[in-house]
Amino acid sequence: MASPAHDSAPVLDKDGVRLTVDDAIATVTLTNPAKRNAQSPALWRALTEAGRLLPGSVRVVVLRAEGKSFSAGLDRQAFTPEGFDGEPSFIDLARGGDAELDATITAYQEAFTWWRRSDILSIAAVQGHAIGAGFQLVLACDLRVVADDVQFAMRETSLGLVPDLTGTHPLVSLVGYARALEICATGRFVMAEEAVNTGLANLAVPADQLDGAVGDLASAVLAAPRDAVIETKALLQGALSRDYEAQRTAERAAQARRLRDLAGLGE
Repeated sequence: MASPAHDSAPVLDKDGVRLTVDDAIATVTLTNPAKRNAQSPALWRALTEAGRLLPGSVRVVVLRAEGKSFSAGLDRQAFTPEGFDGEPSFIDLARGGDAELDATITAYQEAFTWWRRSDILSIAAVQGHAIGAGFQLVLACDLRVVADDVQFAMRETSLGLVPDLTGTHPLVSLVGYARALEICATGRFVMAEEAVNTGLANLAVPADQLDGAVGDLASAVLAAPRDAVIETKALLQGALSRDYEAQRTAERAAQARRLRDLAGLGE
């Protein structure tokens, strides 16, 4: 059985993020359980770097976290006047120009965008709390396996903010507009059973079975030819923005490419 590469020599290990690679499976681990894996700009830069360091052999990326909580969200130190050491505080950023603020948020978002690349399939293994930025990081992945103690919440509105780390699009796609709005506006907890029932999570298991369930899912993905998985992922991602006829056309084009490759006629 394929399993997350917890014990491999790290490719990256800094600022609360560790990347390990075991052939076709990479594992990105949040490594600051003492702070419930609270997030900061330094952590986001490390996540972005992890995506850039993935070898071409990697087909599945597992996202996991040490400790009882996946991530408590944004480190509240960001809202203090002093902010983080060596970083502009959020208060300072708010005083800057629109272009500067937009560029800064764009850079933060890069930590959340690469998980949906067409050449990989990403699986989030989630236990305990996944709040705010933690919730959005889980939503950045293609698939989600959760422990039965999971608690999702989008708390940005309670802080006078909006979710801006790419989580709104996948949330609406998974649970629909009305439920997504209610989750975000109230900041309430979404537990494991609701997460599975609404499509937010693919599977819920007891906490001590989380790694095993993720390993089984990774093995199942790896059992299929890589190019077929890549084409299928792209086809399904595009379905959200295509009408029925356009999707039929995309299916035909993708299948033609697969058939030519299987026949040895690909470019």
